[in-house]
Amino acid sequence: MKIGVYGGTFDPIHRGHMAAAGAAARELRLDRLFLIPAGHPPHKQITPTGASPAHRLAMTRIAADRMGLSIPIDVLDLEMRREGKSFTSDTLRLLRAQFPEDELWLLVGTDMFLSLHTWHEPETILSLAQICAFSRTEQADEARFAAQKARLETEFPGCQVMTLRIPDLVETSSTEIRAELAAGREPEALDASVYGYILRNHLYGMEADLKHLSWSQLRAASYSMVKAKRIPHIRGIEQEAVKLAHRWGADEDEARTAAILHDCTKYLNLQEQLHLCDKYGILLDTVEQSTLKLLHAKTGAAIARAVYGVSDAVYEAIFWHTTGKADMSLLEKVIYIADYMEPSRSFDGVERLRSLVYQDLDAAVLLGLEMTIEEMKENGYPVHYRTVEARNWLLGRGVHPI
Repeated sequence: MKIGVYGGTFDPIHRGHMAAAGAAARELRLDRLFLIPAGHPPHKQITPTGASPAHRLAMTRIAADRMGLSIPIDVLDLEMRREGKSFTSDTLRLLRAQFPEDELWLLVGTDMFLSLHTWHEPETILSLAQICAFSRTEQADEARFAAQKARLETEFPGCQVMTLRIPDLVETSSTEIRAELAAGREPEALDASVYGYILRNHLYGMEADLKHLSWSQLRAASYSMVKAKRIPHIRGIEQEAVKLAHRWGADEDEARTAAILHDCTKYLNLQEQLHLCDKYGILLDTVEQSTLKLLHAKTGAAIARAVYGVSDAVYEAIFWHTTGKADMSLLEKVIYIADYMEPSRSFDGVERLRSLVYQDLDAAVLLGLEMTIEEMKENGYPVHYRTVEARNWLLGRGVHPI
């Protein structure tokens, strides 16, 4: 098995890091990739305005999830747990002991590669791992890389060095990114989800008012709270909710806000969900107390209001978007049905629903409720009584699917 090892302060991790690691994984045909944020890097000081180890670790995990590689990516905290300087030789010793039969590839950028012979115990590093260094296509880089490769192979016989050209690699520094953030700008070099994490946690001098974010900032904050695979759904419901709000006369800004934030607590575990319910005084029935899938609507609504200052109408739309309820408001119907049939959804009957929703909103909501009830029964899951009440309320007012 080929394992890539990529370390750095990652303060913060940015698109350059992600692109380089991704290119190396593909070029080397890695089977696994380790990202290792440094604890106390020997070659530089952690800036006083930098992020804590816990925040750097969290941002690296977000970036790993966003890289979209087909191989496992593990974010390791072994250097953060180790006392003293984070020497690469010590890290590789630990990894070699754990993976004695596998190929270790140490991935390094330009500056690190060109100074590798000056590192602590370079002979140990070069005996434990093969080296993959990122270069650009400029002639100067090619010449310097060739000279350094020759030097290492001469001074450390038996070492293996590969240089990898990444033509589109945008070289930026975390120092420049931190300066942009402190100035209140969104750096292009940051993945949106990493930027959202920085916003939410007020890192690097960012003092954004979370209750008055721009749409771009609100999306980034929302995306930072979920897995990458959930983002297309959030984008889809935003697109659909705004279209439906326009069609049926709901407030388009409120529809957009509710759509962006509706799944913000989706990936909290049951204990975390129950803690938030207790914190915000959310009363739960017996089904909800043990059904994780239902809780994120309630806790998401609470976070949307407490952290992002949403209106009561948006709060209610998020709160009821999973079960529905009797006598839903226009915005609640829009968010409920947009969540059910946004463009990334795929199930029998969804095209009928997408056509119906622009002809008769109530009929579409009723159809969505009936399809949910049928699906839950078929799979042996309890049907929430609010969903049944919502269906019966519409039927009692003469609404029928077309």
